[in-house]
Amino acid sequence: MSLVAGVDSSTQSTKVLLVESETGEIVDSGRASHPDGTECPPEAWWEALQEAGKGLLERAEAVAVSGQQHGMVALDADDEVVRPALLWNDTRSAPQAERLTAESGAEAWAADTGLVLAASFTATKLAWLAEHEPDNAARTAAVMLPHDWLTLKLRGASAAEATTDRSDASGTGYWSAATGDYVTDRLVQAFGRTLALPRVAAPNEIVGRTPWGAAVAPGAGDNAGAALGLGLGPGDVAVSLGTSGTVFGVSDVPANDPSGLVAGFADATGRYLPLVATLNAARILDTFRAILGVDHAEFDALALAAEPGAGGLTLLPYLDGERTPNRPNATGVLSGITTGATRQNLARAAVEGMLSAQADGLAALAAQGLEARRVLLIGGASASEAVRRIAPTVFGVDVEIPPSAEYVALGAAKQAAWALSGRNEPPQWTIGDTARLTGSAADAVTEQYATLRDETAPWAAHR
Repeated sequence: MSLVAGVDSSTQSTKVLLVESETGEIVDSGRASHPDGTECPPEAWWEALQEAGKGLLERAEAVAVSGQQHGMVALDADDEVVRPALLWNDTRSAPQAERLTAESGAEAWAADTGLVLAASFTATKLAWLAEHEPDNAARTAAVMLPHDWLTLKLRGASAAEATTDRSDASGTGYWSAATGDYVTDRLVQAFGRTLALPRVAAPNEIVGRTPWGAAVAPGAGDNAGAALGLGLGPGDVAVSLGTSGTVFGVSDVPANDPSGLVAGFADATGRYLPLVATLNAARILDTFRAILGVDHAEFDALALAAEPGAGGLTLLPYLDGERTPNRPNATGVLSGITTGATRQNLARAAVEGMLSAQADGLAALAAQGLEARRVLLIGGASASEAVRRIAPTVFGVDVEIPPSAEYVALGAAKQAAWALSGRNEPPQWTIGDTARLTGSAADAVTEQYATLRDETAPWAAHR
Protein backbone atom coordinates (compact mmCIF):
# COMPACT_ATOMS: atom_id res chain seq x y z
CA MET A 1 0.00 0.00 0.00
CA SER A 2 1.44 3.35 -1.10
CA LEU A 3 0.87 6.19 1.37
CA VAL A 4 0.99 9.95 0.81
CA ALA A 5 0.73 12.84 3.28
CA GLY A 6 -1.32 16.00 2.88
CA VAL A 7 -0.67 19.02 5.10
CA ASP A 8 -3.07 21.86 5.84
CA SER A 9 -1.16 24.70 7.48
CA SER A 10 -4.00 27.10 8.25
CA THR A 11 -4.12 30.26 10.32
CA GLN A 12 -4.97 28.40 13.51
CA SER A 13 -3.39 24.95 13.19
CA THR A 14 -1.60 22.31 11.16
CA LYS A 15 -3.47 19.18 10.13
CA VAL A 16 -1.73 16.18 8.56
CA LEU A 17 -3.54 13.34 6.81
CA LEU A 18 -1.87 10.07 5.86
CA VAL A 19 -3.76 8.73 2.87
CA GLU A 20 -3.71 5.65 0.63
CA SER A 21 -2.62 7.02 -2.75
CA GLU A 22 -4.89 4.97 -5.02
CA THR A 23 -8.16 5.10 -3.08
CA GLY A 24 -7.91 8.26 -0.99
CA GLU A 25 -8.67 6.30 2.18
CA ILE A 26 -7.48 8.18 5.28
CA VAL A 27 -5.15 5.94 7.26
CA ASP A 28 -4.07 8.27 10.07
CA SER A 29 -4.06 11.93 11.05
CA GLY A 30 -2.45 14.47 13.37
CA ARG A 31 -2.99 18.05 14.48
CA ALA A 32 -1.09 20.83 16.26
CA SER A 33 -2.05 24.42 17.09
CA HIS A 34 -0.49 27.68 15.91
CA PRO A 35 -0.06 30.86 17.98
CA ASP A 36 -2.91 33.36 17.87
CA GLY A 37 -2.54 36.70 16.13
CA THR A 38 -2.22 38.25 12.70
CA GLU A 39 1.54 37.76 12.49
CA CYS A 40 3.50 34.61 13.26
CA PRO A 41 7.12 33.43 13.32
CA PRO A 42 7.31 30.89 10.46
CA GLU A 43 9.31 28.58 12.72
CA ALA A 44 6.10 28.04 14.71
CA TRP A 45 4.50 26.49 11.60
CA TRP A 46 7.48 24.19 11.18
CA GLU A 47 7.28 23.09 14.82
CA ALA A 48 3.54 22.46 14.42
CA LEU A 49 4.14 20.45 11.25
CA GLN A 50 6.69 18.28 13.02
CA GLU A 51 4.31 17.74 15.94
CA ALA A 52 1.25 17.03 13.79
CA GLY A 53 3.24 14.85 11.39
CA LYS A 54 5.10 12.81 13.99
CA GLY A 55 4.82 9.15 13.06
CA LEU A 56 3.02 10.07 9.82
CA LEU A 57 5.32 12.00 7.49
CA GLU A 58 8.11 9.43 7.54
CA ARG A 59 5.62 6.76 6.38
CA ALA A 60 4.70 8.75 3.26
CA GLU A 61 6.19 8.26 -0.20
CA ALA A 62 5.10 11.78 -1.19
CA VAL A 63 3.96 14.89 0.65
CA ALA A 64 2.40 18.24 -0.24
CA VAL A 65 1.54 21.32 1.81
CA SER A 66 -1.59 23.39 1.32
CA GLY A 67 -1.59 26.57 3.36
CA GLN A 68 -3.13 29.90 4.26
CA GLN A 69 -2.81 32.27 1.34
CA HIS A 70 -1.27 35.75 1.01
CA GLY A 71 1.04 35.75 4.06
CA MET A 72 4.40 37.52 3.68
CA VAL A 73 7.51 35.52 4.59
CA ALA A 74 10.55 37.79 4.08
CA LEU A 75 14.03 36.23 4.00
CA ASP A 76 17.47 37.84 4.01
CA ALA A 77 20.47 36.90 1.84
CA ASP A 78 21.34 34.09 4.27
CA ASP A 79 17.81 32.60 4.08
CA GLU A 80 17.00 33.80 7.60
CA VAL A 81 13.50 35.09 8.35
CA VAL A 82 13.63 38.89 8.60
CA ARG A 83 10.55 39.37 10.79
CA PRO A 84 7.41 37.45 11.83
CA ALA A 85 5.25 36.73 8.81
CA LEU A 86 2.29 39.04 8.25
CA LEU A 87 -0.78 36.86 7.73
CA TRP A 88 -3.72 37.27 5.36
CA ASN A 89 -5.92 38.63 8.16
CA ASP A 90 -3.50 41.38 9.16
CA THR A 91 -5.15 44.60 8.00
CA ARG A 92 -2.37 47.11 8.78
CA SER A 93 -1.59 47.41 5.05
CA ALA A 94 -5.07 48.74 4.16
CA PRO A 95 -3.70 52.28 3.51
CA GLN A 96 -1.05 50.83 1.18
CA ALA A 97 -3.74 48.88 -0.68
CA GLU A 98 -5.71 52.08 -1.18
CA ARG A 99 -2.64 54.02 -2.30
CA LEU A 100 -1.44 51.41 -4.78
CA THR A 101 -4.92 51.04 -6.23
CA ALA A 102 -5.28 54.80 -6.60
CA GLU A 103 -1.90 55.06 -8.34
CA SER A 104 -2.85 52.73 -11.20
CA GLY A 105 -6.60 52.22 -10.97
CA ALA A 106 -8.54 49.09 -10.10
CA GLU A 107 -9.00 48.19 -13.77
CA ALA A 108 -5.24 48.10 -14.37
CA TRP A 109 -4.57 45.92 -11.32
CA ALA A 110 -7.34 43.50 -12.33
CA ALA A 111 -6.04 43.34 -15.90
CA ASP A 112 -2.44 42.72 -14.79
CA THR A 113 -2.93 40.41 -11.81
CA GLY A 114 -6.60 39.34 -11.68
CA LEU A 115 -6.95 41.15 -8.36
CA VAL A 116 -8.07 44.49 -7.03
CA LEU A 117 -5.84 45.05 -4.03
CA ALA A 118 -7.05 44.50 -0.48
CA ALA A 119 -5.03 44.41 2.72
CA SER A 120 -4.93 40.60 2.62
CA PHE A 121 -2.76 40.41 -0.51
CA THR A 122 1.03 40.03 -0.23
CA ALA A 123 1.88 43.03 -2.42
CA THR A 124 0.26 45.39 0.07
CA LYS A 125 2.20 43.84 2.97
CA LEU A 126 5.46 44.39 1.11
CA ALA A 127 4.46 48.01 0.59
CA TRP A 128 3.78 48.32 4.33
CA LEU A 129 7.20 46.78 5.11
CA ALA A 130 9.00 49.22 2.81
CA GLU A 131 7.16 52.17 4.34
CA HIS A 132 7.15 51.29 8.05
CA GLU A 133 10.19 49.04 8.55
CA PRO A 134 12.83 50.30 6.11
CA ASP A 135 15.66 48.48 7.89
CA ASN A 136 13.87 45.15 7.58
CA ALA A 137 12.95 45.97 4.00
CA ALA A 138 16.61 46.67 3.19
CA ARG A 139 17.57 43.24 4.60
CA THR A 140 14.90 41.44 2.58
CA ALA A 141 16.31 39.54 -0.40
CA ALA A 142 13.47 37.08 -1.08
CA VAL A 143 9.77 36.80 -0.36
CA MET A 144 7.55 33.76 -0.37
CA LEU A 145 4.23 32.49 0.95
CA PRO A 146 3.65 30.32 4.04
CA HIS A 147 3.19 27.09 2.11
CA ASP A 148 6.27 27.88 -0.02
CA TRP A 149 8.41 28.25 3.10
CA LEU A 150 7.17 24.99 4.61
CA THR A 151 7.75 23.18 1.31
CA LEU A 152 11.31 24.56 1.33
CA LYS A 153 11.83 23.32 4.90
CA LEU A 154 10.57 19.85 4.00
CA ARG A 155 13.09 19.74 1.16
CA GLY A 156 15.95 21.18 3.21
CA ALA A 157 16.65 23.49 0.26
CA SER A 158 17.84 27.08 -0.04
CA ALA A 159 15.68 30.05 -1.00
CA ALA A 160 17.36 30.04 -4.42
CA GLU A 161 15.59 26.71 -5.03
CA ALA A 162 12.20 27.82 -3.70
CA THR A 163 9.02 26.85 -5.53
CA THR A 164 5.39 27.84 -5.35
CA ASP A 165 2.31 26.88 -7.32
CA ARG A 166 -0.15 28.76 -9.53
CA SER A 167 -2.91 28.92 -6.95
CA ASP A 168 -0.90 30.58 -4.20
CA ALA A 169 1.08 32.80 -6.59
CA SER A 170 -2.23 34.13 -7.91
CA GLY A 171 -3.00 35.67 -4.51
CA THR A 172 0.12 37.81 -4.24
CA GLY A 173 -0.77 40.82 -6.40
CA TYR A 174 2.34 40.38 -8.55
CA TRP A 175 1.57 37.23 -10.56
CA SER A 176 -1.00 36.77 -13.32
CA ALA A 177 -3.17 33.68 -13.56
CA ALA A 178 -4.08 34.72 -17.09
CA THR A 179 -0.49 34.80 -18.40
CA GLY A 180 1.23 32.47 -15.94
CA ASP A 181 3.99 35.02 -15.31
CA TYR A 182 5.15 37.26 -12.50
CA VAL A 183 4.23 40.91 -13.02
CA THR A 184 7.54 42.38 -11.87
CA ASP A 185 6.41 45.96 -12.40
CA ARG A 186 3.71 45.50 -9.75
CA LEU A 187 6.25 44.07 -7.29
CA VAL A 188 8.54 47.06 -7.87
CA GLN A 189 5.60 49.45 -7.49
CA ALA A 190 4.76 47.90 -4.12
CA PHE A 191 8.23 47.33 -2.67
CA GLY A 192 10.48 49.71 -4.59
CA ARG A 193 12.73 47.02 -6.08
CA THR A 194 12.72 43.42 -7.24
CA LEU A 195 13.10 40.41 -4.93
CA ALA A 196 13.93 36.77 -5.42
CA LEU A 197 10.63 34.95 -6.02
CA PRO A 198 9.82 31.23 -5.95
CA ARG A 199 9.67 29.38 -9.25
CA VAL A 200 6.07 28.51 -10.17
CA ALA A 201 6.03 24.73 -10.53
CA ALA A 202 3.68 22.62 -12.63
CA PRO A 203 0.69 21.28 -10.68
CA ASN A 204 1.89 17.64 -10.63
CA GLU A 205 5.64 18.29 -10.50
CA ILE A 206 8.00 16.70 -7.99
CA VAL A 207 9.92 19.74 -6.76
CA GLY A 208 12.32 17.92 -4.46
CA ARG A 209 12.77 15.19 -1.87
CA THR A 210 12.59 15.06 1.90
CA PRO A 211 15.59 13.83 3.92
CA TRP A 212 13.88 10.42 4.12
CA GLY A 213 13.44 10.32 0.34
CA ALA A 214 9.75 11.16 -0.08
CA ALA A 215 8.74 13.11 -3.16
CA VAL A 216 7.61 16.69 -2.45
CA ALA A 217 4.83 18.15 -4.61
CA PRO A 218 4.41 21.93 -5.11
CA GLY A 219 1.52 22.35 -2.67
CA ALA A 220 -1.25 24.92 -3.06
CA GLY A 221 -3.23 27.69 -1.44
CA ASP A 222 -5.90 26.53 0.98
CA ASN A 223 -8.93 27.21 -1.20
CA ALA A 224 -7.34 25.48 -4.18
CA GLY A 225 -6.47 22.59 -1.88
CA ALA A 226 -10.09 22.33 -0.78
CA ALA A 227 -11.28 22.41 -4.41
CA LEU A 228 -8.90 19.59 -5.28
CA GLY A 229 -9.93 17.61 -2.21
CA LEU A 230 -13.60 18.00 -3.10
CA GLY A 231 -12.95 16.99 -6.69
CA LEU A 232 -14.46 20.18 -8.11
CA GLY A 233 -14.58 20.41 -11.88
CA PRO A 234 -15.67 23.18 -14.27
CA GLY A 235 -19.11 24.45 -13.27
CA ASP A 236 -18.83 23.23 -9.68
CA VAL A 237 -19.00 25.87 -6.94
CA ALA A 238 -18.28 25.41 -3.25
CA VAL A 239 -19.83 27.64 -0.60
CA SER A 240 -17.74 27.39 2.56
CA LEU A 241 -19.39 28.65 5.74
CA GLY A 242 -16.71 29.03 8.37
CA THR A 243 -16.05 32.09 10.52
CA SER A 244 -15.85 33.86 7.19
CA GLY A 245 -17.49 32.75 3.98
CA THR A 246 -15.96 31.83 0.65
CA VAL A 247 -17.64 31.08 -2.65
CA PHE A 248 -15.31 29.57 -5.22
CA GLY A 249 -15.46 27.36 -8.26
CA VAL A 250 -13.38 25.84 -11.03
CA SER A 251 -13.42 27.63 -14.36
CA ASP A 252 -11.69 27.16 -17.70
CA VAL A 253 -11.18 30.91 -18.08
CA PRO A 254 -9.46 33.45 -15.77
CA ALA A 255 -11.52 36.09 -13.98
CA ASN A 256 -11.01 39.81 -14.42
CA ASP A 257 -13.31 41.79 -12.14
CA PRO A 258 -12.43 45.49 -11.73
CA SER A 259 -15.06 45.78 -8.99
CA GLY A 260 -12.87 43.60 -6.79
CA LEU A 261 -15.75 41.32 -5.80
CA VAL A 262 -14.19 38.32 -7.55
CA ALA A 263 -10.54 37.47 -7.00
CA GLY A 264 -9.00 35.94 -10.12
CA PHE A 265 -7.14 33.04 -8.53
CA ALA A 266 -5.78 29.94 -10.23
CA ASP A 267 -6.60 26.43 -9.08
CA ALA A 268 -4.26 23.51 -8.37
CA THR A 269 -4.84 21.65 -11.65
CA GLY A 270 -4.00 24.20 -14.34
CA ARG A 271 -7.45 25.79 -14.46
CA TYR A 272 -8.78 28.84 -12.61
CA LEU A 273 -10.50 29.40 -9.28
CA PRO A 274 -12.49 32.65 -9.16
CA LEU A 275 -13.35 33.36 -5.53
CA VAL A 276 -15.54 35.68 -3.49
CA ALA A 277 -14.83 36.12 0.23
CA THR A 278 -17.11 37.52 2.92
CA LEU A 279 -16.02 38.44 6.44
CA ASN A 280 -19.28 37.27 7.98
CA ALA A 281 -20.69 33.75 7.86
CA ALA A 282 -21.02 31.26 10.74
CA ARG A 283 -20.49 33.93 13.37
CA ILE A 284 -23.78 35.51 12.26
CA LEU A 285 -25.57 32.43 13.54
CA ASP A 286 -23.45 32.41 16.70
CA THR A 287 -24.50 36.00 17.39
CA PHE A 288 -28.21 35.36 16.96
CA ARG A 289 -28.10 32.13 18.98
CA ALA A 290 -26.64 34.19 21.81
CA ILE A 291 -29.29 36.90 21.41
CA LEU A 292 -32.08 34.30 21.49
CA GLY A 293 -30.43 32.30 24.26
CA VAL A 294 -30.72 28.95 22.50
CA ASP A 295 -28.45 26.10 21.48
CA HIS A 296 -27.84 24.90 17.94
CA ALA A 297 -30.79 22.52 17.77
CA GLU A 298 -33.23 25.01 19.28
CA PHE A 299 -32.05 27.72 16.88
CA ASP A 300 -32.57 25.44 13.88
CA ALA A 301 -36.06 24.56 15.09
CA LEU A 302 -36.96 28.24 15.45
CA ALA A 303 -35.67 29.13 11.98
CA LEU A 304 -37.48 26.24 10.30
CA ALA A 305 -40.76 27.11 12.07
CA ALA A 306 -40.89 30.46 10.24
CA GLU A 307 -42.02 30.95 6.64
CA PRO A 308 -39.59 32.06 3.90
CA GLY A 309 -39.10 35.80 4.15
CA ALA A 310 -39.19 35.67 7.97
CA GLY A 311 -42.41 37.66 8.19
CA GLY A 312 -40.77 40.63 6.47
CA LEU A 313 -37.65 40.64 8.68
CA THR A 314 -34.47 41.04 6.64
CA LEU A 315 -30.93 40.97 7.98
CA LEU A 316 -28.02 42.64 6.21
CA PRO A 317 -25.32 40.62 7.99
CA TYR A 318 -22.31 42.94 7.84
CA LEU A 319 -21.87 42.63 11.61
CA ASP A 320 -18.22 43.70 11.81
CA GLY A 321 -17.76 45.38 8.45
CA GLU A 322 -17.63 43.52 5.17
CA ARG A 323 -15.14 42.74 2.43
CA THR A 324 -17.64 41.75 -0.28
CA PRO A 325 -19.02 44.27 -0.92
CA ASN A 326 -16.22 46.50 0.36
CA ARG A 327 -17.85 48.16 3.39
CA PRO A 328 -15.17 47.95 6.09
CA ASN A 329 -17.02 50.28 8.47
CA ALA A 330 -20.49 48.83 8.05
CA THR A 331 -22.54 47.17 10.77
CA GLY A 332 -25.48 44.81 10.57
CA VAL A 333 -28.94 46.10 9.72
CA LEU A 334 -32.21 44.40 10.68
CA SER A 335 -35.13 45.75 8.69
CA GLY A 336 -38.88 45.14 8.72
CA ILE A 337 -39.47 44.85 12.47
CA THR A 338 -43.13 45.12 13.43
CA THR A 339 -45.22 44.25 16.49
CA GLY A 340 -45.76 40.85 14.86
CA ALA A 341 -42.05 39.95 14.91
CA THR A 342 -41.29 36.58 16.53
CA ARG A 343 -38.28 34.64 17.75
CA GLN A 344 -38.84 32.25 14.86
CA ASN A 345 -38.68 35.10 12.34
CA LEU A 346 -35.52 36.47 13.93
CA ALA A 347 -33.77 33.09 13.62
CA ARG A 348 -34.98 32.67 10.04
CA ALA A 349 -33.80 36.17 9.11
CA ALA A 350 -30.33 35.38 10.44
CA VAL A 351 -30.04 32.25 8.30
CA GLU A 352 -31.50 33.92 5.22
CA GLY A 353 -29.22 36.94 5.64
CA MET A 354 -26.08 34.82 5.94
CA LEU A 355 -27.04 32.75 2.89
CA SER A 356 -28.09 35.79 0.87
CA ALA A 357 -24.62 37.28 1.29
CA GLN A 358 -23.19 34.06 -0.17
CA ALA A 359 -25.79 34.16 -2.95
CA ASP A 360 -24.31 37.54 -3.89
CA GLY A 361 -21.04 35.64 -4.31
CA LEU A 362 -22.69 33.12 -6.63
CA ALA A 363 -24.07 35.98 -8.71
CA ALA A 364 -20.64 37.63 -8.89
CA LEU A 365 -19.10 34.37 -10.15
CA ALA A 366 -21.87 34.05 -12.73
CA ALA A 367 -21.05 37.56 -13.98
CA GLN A 368 -17.50 36.29 -14.59
CA GLY A 369 -18.79 33.39 -16.66
CA LEU A 370 -19.01 30.71 -13.95
CA GLU A 371 -22.66 29.70 -13.79
CA ALA A 372 -23.00 27.18 -10.97
CA ARG A 373 -24.22 23.82 -12.22
CA ARG A 374 -23.59 22.22 -8.84
CA VAL A 375 -23.23 23.87 -5.42
CA LEU A 376 -21.49 22.07 -2.57
CA LEU A 377 -22.02 23.42 0.94
CA ILE A 378 -19.09 22.93 3.32
CA GLY A 379 -17.70 24.46 6.51
CA GLY A 380 -18.89 24.43 10.10
CA ALA A 381 -22.26 26.13 9.53
CA SER A 382 -23.19 23.57 6.87
CA ALA A 383 -23.94 21.17 9.74
CA SER A 384 -26.98 23.29 10.66
CA GLU A 385 -30.24 21.66 9.58
CA ALA A 386 -31.78 25.09 9.06
CA VAL A 387 -28.90 26.18 6.82
CA ARG A 388 -29.14 22.98 4.79
CA ARG A 389 -32.88 23.24 4.19
CA ILE A 390 -33.00 26.98 3.55
CA ALA A 391 -29.91 27.19 1.28
CA PRO A 392 -31.58 25.82 -1.89
CA THR A 393 -34.38 28.36 -1.61
CA VAL A 394 -31.96 31.29 -1.24
CA PHE A 395 -29.46 30.09 -3.84
CA GLY A 396 -32.15 29.05 -6.32
CA VAL A 397 -30.32 25.79 -7.12
CA ASP A 398 -30.03 22.35 -5.59
CA VAL A 399 -27.34 22.01 -2.95
CA GLU A 400 -25.14 19.03 -2.12
CA ILE A 401 -23.63 18.42 1.32
CA PRO A 402 -20.48 16.29 1.15
CA PRO A 403 -19.32 14.33 4.20
CA SER A 404 -17.45 16.37 6.79
CA ALA A 405 -13.70 16.11 6.15
CA GLU A 406 -10.43 18.04 6.17
CA TYR A 407 -10.68 18.86 2.46
CA VAL A 408 -7.67 21.19 2.35
CA ALA A 409 -5.34 18.50 3.70
CA LEU A 410 -7.08 15.90 1.54
CA GLY A 411 -6.45 18.06 -1.52
CA ALA A 412 -2.77 18.32 -0.62
CA ALA A 413 -2.62 14.53 -0.27
CA LYS A 414 -4.29 14.14 -3.66
CA GLN A 415 -1.69 16.44 -5.22
CA ALA A 416 1.10 14.37 -3.62
CA ALA A 417 -0.45 11.18 -5.04
CA TRP A 418 -0.76 12.88 -8.43
CA ALA A 419 2.91 13.87 -8.47
CA LEU A 420 3.91 10.37 -7.37
CA SER A 421 1.84 8.72 -10.11
CA GLY A 422 3.30 10.72 -13.00
CA ARG A 423 -0.15 10.81 -14.63
CA ASN A 424 -1.64 13.75 -16.52
CA GLU A 425 -4.69 14.10 -14.28
CA PRO A 426 -5.11 13.86 -10.49
CA PRO A 427 -6.53 10.64 -9.02
CA GLN A 428 -10.30 10.37 -8.90
CA TRP A 429 -10.96 9.67 -5.24
CA THR A 430 -14.52 9.33 -4.02
CA ILE A 431 -15.43 11.53 -1.07
CA GLY A 432 -18.44 9.49 -0.01
CA ASP A 433 -22.16 10.01 -0.37
CA THR A 434 -23.43 13.56 -0.60
CA ALA A 435 -26.84 14.65 0.64
CA ARG A 436 -28.77 16.44 -2.12
CA LEU A 437 -31.23 19.10 -1.02
CA THR A 438 -33.83 20.77 -3.20
CA GLY A 439 -36.30 23.58 -2.76
CA SER A 440 -38.23 26.21 -4.66
CA ALA A 441 -36.47 29.52 -5.14
CA ALA A 442 -37.76 32.10 -2.66
CA ASP A 443 -37.78 35.15 -4.91
CA ALA A 444 -39.30 37.35 -2.21
CA VAL A 445 -36.32 36.67 0.07
CA THR A 446 -33.91 37.65 -2.69
CA GLU A 447 -35.84 40.83 -3.43
CA GLN A 448 -36.08 41.84 0.24
CA TYR A 449 -32.36 41.33 0.73
CA ALA A 450 -31.32 43.11 -2.48
CA THR A 451 -33.49 46.12 -1.64
CA LEU A 452 -31.97 46.47 1.84
CA ARG A 453 -28.42 45.93 0.57
CA ASP A 454 -28.76 48.57 -2.14
CA GLU A 455 -30.59 51.07 0.08
CA THR A 456 -27.81 50.99 2.68
CA ALA A 457 -24.93 51.37 0.20
CA PRO A 458 -24.72 55.19 0.26
CA TRP A 459 -25.14 55.27 4.04
CA ALA A 460 -22.46 52.61 4.65
CA ALA A 461 -19.99 54.30 2.31
CA HIS A 462 -19.98 57.47 4.38
CA ARG A 463 -19.84 56.02 7.86
